[in-house]
Amino acid sequence: MFSAEMFTGFGSAIGGLVVMWAMFQQYTPPQLQQHVERYTHKLVNLFNPYIRIVFPEFAGEKLKHSEVYMAIQNYLKENATARAKWLKADAVRDSSQSLILSMDDHEEVTDVFEGVKVRWSSNKTTPKNMSLSFYPMTEDRRFYQLTFHQRHRKLITESYVKHILTEGKAIAIKNRQRKLYTNNPSQNWFGYKQTKWSHVVFEHPATFETLAMEPNKKQEIMNDLKKFSEGKEYYTKVGKAWKRGYLLYGPPGTGKSTMIAAMANFLNYNVYDLELTAVKDNTELKKLLIETSSKSIIVIEDIDCSLDLTGQRKTKEKGEDDDDDDENDNPMKKMEKEEKKGSKVTLSGLLNFIDGIWSSCGGERIIIFTTNHVDKLDPALIRRGRMDKHIEMSYCCFEAFKVLARNYLDIDHHPLFTTISGLFDKTKITPADVAENLIPKSNNEDPEIGLRNLIQALEAAEELEVRNKAEEEARAKAKKEEQEKKGNGEMEEVKEIGKSDKK
Repeated sequence: MFSAEMFTGFGSAIGGLVVMWAMFQQYTPPQLQQHVERYTHKLVNLFNPYIRIVFPEFAGEKLKHSEVYMAIQNYLKENATARAKWLKADAVRDSSQSLILSMDDHEEVTDVFEGVKVRWSSNKTTPKNMSLSFYPMTEDRRFYQLTFHQRHRKLITESYVKHILTEGKAIAIKNRQRKLYTNNPSQNWFGYKQTKWSHVVFEHPATFETLAMEPNKKQEIMNDLKKFSEGKEYYTKVGKAWKRGYLLYGPPGTGKSTMIAAMANFLNYNVYDLELTAVKDNTELKKLLIETSSKSIIVIEDIDCSLDLTGQRKTKEKGEDDDDDDENDNPMKKMEKEEKKGSKVTLSGLLNFIDGIWSSCGGERIIIFTTNHVDKLDPALIRRGRMDKHIEMSYCCFEAFKVLARNYLDIDHHPLFTTISGLFDKTKITPADVAENLIPKSNNEDPEIGLRNLIQALEAAEELEVRNKAEEEARAKAKKEEQEKKGNGEMEEVKEIGKSDKK
């Protein structure tokens, strides 16, 4: 009976304190609240022998993920999750582990370093300014908190934290899994800010060994990539940002996307597929750059089709701004209007993204442009220093065909190779078309069937080229005859005028 009364009284006291605290926050001026909280904090610290260090997820006004936070996260996943009771699980494909476990929010674990016990907790804070809609206007702010006794201050701050960062980075390299990123739209219907990039596991199997390309050219590219990846000291010495630009150009089907995948697998880099039309303006483009990691390839495919980068914009249609007063009350209407406006990324903004002052925020990045029409690009965009290496992805040659034959048919030699070699000298065909003809239609299909299909395709392409060439020559001849006829007619007219003048 006494115990029940005691707990009832204790519960009433707690409830009263909660009510008093709520009234204090509601009716007390903010300045007074800050003073009370400050002095309360000092009073508690007089009797609290523990020190806390907070490691936030983002650094620099949430512009960039904190490398310290990521290292701590990797260390705790590897060393402390076995002692945690509340965990988050992420599925991983093509890995020896079926799940990756990490600490859930508000979970706490202990760690021991040189006989000293410390506590780690994973926390998040939700900003007070919440939207009236179903979605908050700002994201939760996550952080790790390290707690230890003050008598171990020197050991923890000088040795343990350094140990955590070293181990965390080593774990990240060991468990590194390539990812393919794409940029998200700047906001959803209700203005809720999402992360700038979303990703999936990068699983493209292309390598330089399976890439259909002339061997010497392929080796040249591999040497260039290796030299870049090992060139940190060189770039520092010459005073340049550690980045390199590649321009891949050529007809459709020549393997530009496959080349990018081979580069990523060769260097073990992440790939960021940047969709320029989804970027709101130049400022957002800079934020996207900041959030890319080192050891990454930033790709803008079909750069000539991504945006009108001439700086000319369509004039506003009449009545476009008539509903400005209503759009703040209607998130759907606001989103539709933003979509109509389109991207405001300019050529100047893209040039600054490639090699401006912001391009030095981070290192070991490769920027790749692809295009089917290199002549349509602004010369300022592809000059040396921005796109350092221009790689022409051309039509298939016989050496590239032999790579494809080995990939698709598991053969290195065949009597039909001589015929195919002669046809490659006479006509043009893309690696994609060659591969389509070589693909076996069943598991037990004779490789010769694929080779004969290719011969037929090459002969058809040769006939088409001859026909097109003949038609082009006929048009040119007809045009020349028409011009000559027109010129003769003008000459006769001039003579007639001369005769009439004499009369």
